[in-house]
Order: sequence, then structure tokens, then C-alpha cells
Amino acid sequence: LRFFIGDVRDFSRLSLALKNVDYVIHAAALKHVPAAEYNPFECIKTNINGTENIVRASIENKVKKIITLSTDKACNPINLYGASKLCAEKLFVNANQLSGKSDTKFSIVRYGNVIASRGSVIPLFLKLSKQKNSKIPLTHKSMSRFFITLEQAVKFVINCLDKMKEGEIFVPKMNSIYIEKLIKIINPKSKIKIIGKKPG
Repeated sequence: LRFFIGDVRDFSRLSLALKNVDYVIHAAALKHVPAAEYNPFECIKTNINGTENIVRASIENKVKKIITLSTDKACNPINLYGASKLCAEKLFVNANQLSGKSDTKFSIVRYGNVIASRGSVIPLFLKLSKQKNSKIPLTHKSMSRFFITLEQAVKFVINCLDKMKEGEIFVPKMNSIYIEKLIKIINPKSKIKIIGKKPG
């Protein structure tokens, strides 16, 4: 194994890192919805320009297969994060035309929220439910999310990398749940405070 530090925005560093690489899983993204709304230039530089760099560096280095991790928010996006990931998906689908007759193939996996990942609501809800007199924040009563475990997500990505031909958007079957119901499952006695929708 070789470990490099670098930035997906830096094409020359990325191209150097991809020398003699056969497979790429493109997971670099700014994925925090309110942060993307507040920092649109930065979101675009990483999620769109960074993806373009992955495409160009992969073709130049004759990588065999590249798969990018996308999000359910890319489907009919209503915020910049979702729109930037939809744009990244379009770049990946079109990359199969750019690569021409080379063996470099591009596909996409699109899934929902990974349970207990960084920024996930579940660890926050668990923490707050143990505190006396704390209210658990809920943006809106109609809010729902698709959830997938980390193990499911990893297996899904590896399977898709194996099966992909070119240009597919793979979507797993995921369970969805209303966030209010999730709070009650974590602690039926929890008090809920409606805080209103966040930016984006």
C-alpha cells in the first residue's frame, strides 16, 4: 500500500498519484448541505472541478475502472450539494465518450445516508437522548431519509465496481424512515423541538 496526501482540486498531484493504478473509487466531496449553500465556490471546486480532474487523470493514466460515490440528493436536486453531485454524475457518464477506444470505464453509485457516519443524526440523537431535559432537534415533521449501513455501502460499491460495464448509475434498495419516528425509536420519551429547515 502507498498513502498520499493531496487535493482532488490539484490535477498534477492527482495524476501523479494515479500512475499504475487500475481501479479508482472517487469519494472526495464536500457533502454538508448548509456549508455548501454558504460556500458555493468551494463546493463547485471540489465536487465538480475535482471530479473533472479525476476523469482527466484517469484517462491519461489508463485506469481500467473508476466509480464515483453519489447521493440520493442528486435526484431532482433542490440544493447546491445535490446539484453539484448531479453535475459530477453527468461528467462521469460523459467520460465514457471522452475515453474513446481506451479501456477506461466510468460508472456511478448513488445511495443515501450512511448510518453513524460523520455528520449523521443518529450519534447526535443518541447523545441528546441520554441527557436530562434535552430536546432533540427536528427540522420539520415531514422530513425523511434513506439509510444504509457502512458495511452495506462498502459491499455495494465493491460489487458495482466488479459488475460495471460503463455509464451505469447503480442505486441499492434502501429503507427510508421519517426522522420523527427515528427519534421515537431511539428514545420513546424524547422531547422534540422543531427548529425549521436548514439552508438548502
